[in-house]
Amino acid sequence: MNVLVLNCGSSSVKFQLISTDLERIEQDADKRLAHGLIERIGGAAIVTLTIEGQAPKRFAEPIRDTKAAVEMLLRWIVSEESGVAEINSVADIHAVGHRVVHGGERFTSSVLITDEVLRGIEDNIELAPLHNPGNIQGIVAARTALGAGVPQVAVFDTAFHQTLPDHAFLYALPYQLYRRHRIRRYGFHGTSHRYVAYRYRKLRGITRDATNILTLHLGNGCSIAAIKGGNSIDTSMGFTPLEGLVMGTRSGDLDASIVDFIGTKEGLSSREVETLLNKQSGLLGISGLTDDMRELLAEAKEHDDRRARLAIEIFCYRARKYIGSYLAAMNGAEAIVFTGGIGQNSAEIRARICGDLNWLGVELDTAANSTHGAQKNGQISSEGSRVAVFVIPTNEELLIARDAMRVVSGAPKRF
Repeated sequence: MNVLVLNCGSSSVKFQLISTDLERIEQDADKRLAHGLIERIGGAAIVTLTIEGQAPKRFAEPIRDTKAAVEMLLRWIVSEESGVAEINSVADIHAVGHRVVHGGERFTSSVLITDEVLRGIEDNIELAPLHNPGNIQGIVAARTALGAGVPQVAVFDTAFHQTLPDHAFLYALPYQLYRRHRIRRYGFHGTSHRYVAYRYRKLRGITRDATNILTLHLGNGCSIAAIKGGNSIDTSMGFTPLEGLVMGTRSGDLDASIVDFIGTKEGLSSREVETLLNKQSGLLGISGLTDDMRELLAEAKEHDDRRARLAIEIFCYRARKYIGSYLAAMNGAEAIVFTGGIGQNSAEIRARICGDLNWLGVELDTAANSTHGAQKNGQISSEGSRVAVFVIPTNEELLIARDAMRVVSGAPKRF
């Protein structure tokens, strides 16, 4: 089955075209046919299109909205110019899988998109006003371009965390606020945490029920999940993706009274303070330089920049604090797994986070860590480490494609 995976934002469309079926999943032989990104939709968009195994093609083109972006993308996929293997017409696209950020409490797994499901996604716009509208635009655009006969599947970032127990997802607020407005911890990055947990147990040859690990998705956005018996039992992001770890431009945890204090002192509205916490804080806010960890590490090394060093130290310290608290919540774990752009690629950050976990018996293999675990199937801890440490690249698009295939074909969910 050829599945078009769409991740539609307010001004961007990210896509992959993946060929998958049950046999390919069993053999980990899914085939990515093409991928790309359309940015700055609404004006002179920047388009990057790549056929697997070939150099990317990058150009600018006026694209007015998400509908036009999806139409352009489909024209390219089926054109002779693209040369996408296995695709001769739109009829060779058998399903569409959509990343949907927020499913609220209603959606606990991936679902076939019907008019009722679409209304349910719309109902959750107030919980994700920056993301769900773009996701909905992508669903409508794909339905218009491909017709109602091509099945579409929604895969929710929040769904994996719907197994959190009450004591983990409820805030210590008046209970009626949860009853009235569903104010609770939802968690995000669920598709990534779920995929990495699946890859871990495949590497270790264990069952889902025996999977007890911590997964750290460290990128521009960061979150940690405590996974016990294969289920998420706690996660650092909360009602919104602002809570938890220090991130590229997000503050993570802070005293709620700070919001009103900043507003009063700086003459800002609550919305403006929220923007400051989401867009001007985190690594960027502390360093005053950049939200890119690679640049901060270079600044600290080459110029011994104090605030760059401070941003890195706070980032790693917060991650260690969460590791400790989640190990307590789980009564121990067998492994810590790093993923995401920073988690996968920065040996130094992994070493800094794990360096003060020697009380736990964590021992990194320096050589394995420096090669990101490539020589040991992802494992970067020494054989004597009491808790194993792994690096496992995430692949959310592959999971979305597999979920879409399973939902459409009625195959059982296995991860």
